[in-house]
Amino acid sequence: MKQITILWADDEIDLLKPNIIFLESKGYKVLTSTNGQDAIELVQSHRPDLVFLDEYMPGLSGLETLEIIKSSFPSLPVVMITKSEEEDIMEEAIGSKISDYLIKPVHPKQILLSIKKNIDTRRLVTQKITSSYQVEFGNLTMAINTAASFEDWVDVYRRLVYWDMELENSVDTGMNEVIAQQKHEANNEFAKFIKSNYSDWFKDNPDRPLLSHNILPQRIFPLLKQSEKVVFIMIDNLRYDQLKSILPDIREYYQVEREELYCSILPTVTQFARNAVFGGLMPQDIEKLYPQLWSDEDDEGSKNLNEKELLVKQLKRTGNDPNIFYEKVVNRKSGKKLSENISSVINNTLTVLVYNFVDMLSHARTEMDVIKELASDDAAYRSLTRSWFRHSYLLDLLKELSDKDVKVVITSDHGSVKVDNPIKVIGDRHTTTNLRYKQGKNLNYNPRQVFEIQIPSSIHLPRTNVSSTYIFATGGDFFVYPNNYNYYANYYNNTFQHGGVSLEEMLVPCIFLEPLKR
Repeated sequence: MKQITILWADDEIDLLKPNIIFLESKGYKVLTSTNGQDAIELVQSHRPDLVFLDEYMPGLSGLETLEIIKSSFPSLPVVMITKSEEEDIMEEAIGSKISDYLIKPVHPKQILLSIKKNIDTRRLVTQKITSSYQVEFGNLTMAINTAASFEDWVDVYRRLVYWDMELENSVDTGMNEVIAQQKHEANNEFAKFIKSNYSDWFKDNPDRPLLSHNILPQRIFPLLKQSEKVVFIMIDNLRYDQLKSILPDIREYYQVEREELYCSILPTVTQFARNAVFGGLMPQDIEKLYPQLWSDEDDEGSKNLNEKELLVKQLKRTGNDPNIFYEKVVNRKSGKKLSENISSVINNTLTVLVYNFVDMLSHARTEMDVIKELASDDAAYRSLTRSWFRHSYLLDLLKELSDKDVKVVITSDHGSVKVDNPIKVIGDRHTTTNLRYKQGKNLNYNPRQVFEIQIPSSIHLPRTNVSSTYIFATGGDFFVYPNNYNYYANYYNNTFQHGGVSLEEMLVPCIFLEPLKR
């Protein structure tokens, strides 16, 4: 382990010899100086891990020395030590971004505590988290191997996300590899569960989970019948871990009344899952009832241009007739316009807002090297989502809605998974292009590598041809044609994709928010 170096600058350094000997006995390397100028030079030449800085020294004062050090080394922890307890001096030091503030005379244990708080915190926290996860690892493995219901898998996924986020800042990279492997194993077992159970959910099975087409009638419309105004926000392609990452900012204005995970239908793509949400029907049923509102996969243009019309028909079909407002936010301009026009939201019984940023981020990451660097793994992907949200007009809107005492529900249509294993599939020119699922009439594939549906109507999916088959990739797999196989396998490797079977794609978060009382 790297020896920690401490610089102690004090014009009475000889009187501090007992403290320095104490620190050296604890394994720390201690550099000393008697004035600010020497301290600055030692910082530049030795790059210490922490500085103890006396407020009163000849020449440069402690505050002046602090300002110079921080201008070149802003992240270096500096602990100010002074005889004065005057409030204005404390405030000036704190405003100069000191890490701690000690009053003379200082005691060895007080010094040691300050060092651990400012240097060892991350290591100590990592040790605690690592130890706790090691204990939990066996329990999670057992839960993964014995999960027999959708509720079991929700529990597994919640726990995996919790530990993934706990370990994301760990200095122990080995634990990150362990949790990644455990997520991989969980997805393999989850794929087996879906293969065995998914088709049965469409046979009037009372034990089936809440699916995409049930979310509005079973969760939102009951709120309308209670004469509550509701803002329903769908953030396209938002995973559970991404929602958890932005929750601290949401909690500034809202308390979480309820949180649940529902199951996205297959394919886990916007055309199918989101149309099912707004239509309140499975895709096959939308195509039969409202053929003018359904676009086949080989049709030109967007496949989600009719969401508002599908929503209106669902409301009427279920006996709901509220005043509604629908808006799709696709850029900052439309987001700003919406947040500045709050009356258009609160004057309606039901407001439905669709935000496409996360989905655009996912696609941009595939196509742009700079985004690949910024979102290199799950933790970085969460961080980028959190950064967007903190600077978005969506957060401004939530603040305004909270002030107006409006209930909010936030959800998504599906998630995405990082893919790393190309598998070969052969199809004709009419086969769909998605990397995580294929629909076509002449598909050639290894059935052991996919979840196959030979009769699409069995899971209420339309087919473009009488002999069409659907296949879905599982885990971290993605489909690649044999032509230019190596190029496309490398191009799409380690990208975030959706359409197939994984915990990240299918287990969709939904949170119900109540405004904080101010």
